Amino acid sequence: MDVRLFDFDLPEELIAQQPLPERTASRLLVLRKDTGELAHRRFRDLISYLDPGDVLVLNDSRVLPARLIGIKPDTGAKVEVLLLKALGDDRWEVLVKPGRRIKPGTLVEFGGGMLRCECEAVTEAGGRIVRFHYEGIFYEVLDRLGSMPLPPYIHAQLEDKERYQTVYARERGSAAAPTAGLHFTEAYLKEIEAKGVHLAYVTLHVGLGTFRPVNADTVEEHQMHAEYYELPAVTADLVNRAKEEGRRVIAVGTTSCRTLETVGRQHAGRLAASSGWTDMFIYPGYSFQVIDGLLTNFHLPKSTLVMLVSALAGRENVLAAYREAVRQRYRFFSFGDAMLII
Repeated sequence: MDVRLFDFDLPEELIAQQPLPERTASRLLVLRKDTGELAHRRFRDLISYLDPGDVLVLNDSRVLPARLIGIKPDTGAKVEVLLLKALGDDRWEVLVKPGRRIKPGTLVEFGGGMLRCECEAVTEAGGRIVRFHYEGIFYEVLDRLGSMPLPPYIHAQLEDKERYQTVYARERGSAAAPTAGLHFTEAYLKEIEAKGVHLAYVTLHVGLGTFRPVNADTVEEHQMHAEYYELPAVTADLVNRAKEEGRRVIAVGTTSCRTLETVGRQHAGRLAASSGWTDMFIYPGYSFQVIDGLLTNFHLPKSTLVMLVSALAGRENVLAAYREAVRQRYRFFSFGDAMLII
């Protein structure tokens, strides 16, 4: 399948650079996956599309302020370090810029020495393994010194770090936000629960690979990056009961979707408490095991995320919806508007 089948024209000015002042103020494009029918709504209208007994599954991963700006104490040269993966014992896999300056043994200081790291090794992918030195609690130091690693297509500065976190973010570990959930407030989630909709949570730590373009010519050649997930027993039980009773399971975001489908594929559509790494790549031809619907944002042309939503709703339906979203000047990507596929 040619990757170009998932391309579309997107004016750059439709890429949202800042979140709206109110989380629930976004627009909502509703796509009926069986017919391709579209409806233009506001995000506050989502509740009218949810039925009592539906299970809404959200990713509670919390974004790390993983971008650190430091200096080499011997030369004063500026260095940017981006945390990718915790390896234990204060060791991390990171990206560094400029990479040529950071060889094994190199020291970097942040915050006037409040945090220091030493490069231990160079990875095959060109990253670094570093060990951090600090006093106190690492994540508290990181909260003071780090900034949010915003996607490369966002050029504006984010004044409030919490606007790049969902209101239910709990488990630290993501390099990017599960952005479909950014539209919810705590009050709106309570309204949804009061209607009889069940809220369930999974954790998938989003890696920077989510922004990696598909460079292969065909879809099947692309290799997904692996991301760590956890699916608790309470969520497995809620979803299994809903499936048994014919109630809908709606994933909030492609990360929640991939977590549910990763586990469901292992157990013939049933879920069990589990954790591990997933590099699951969902594209047209995939038969969904768990989810019935998806709440998501608008994604990059030719991206794995456009391929995932195309697997659920059909490529032609999705591309027609995206063309309509462009015509109607919807806001795209992380801080943009939402789409509900049911």
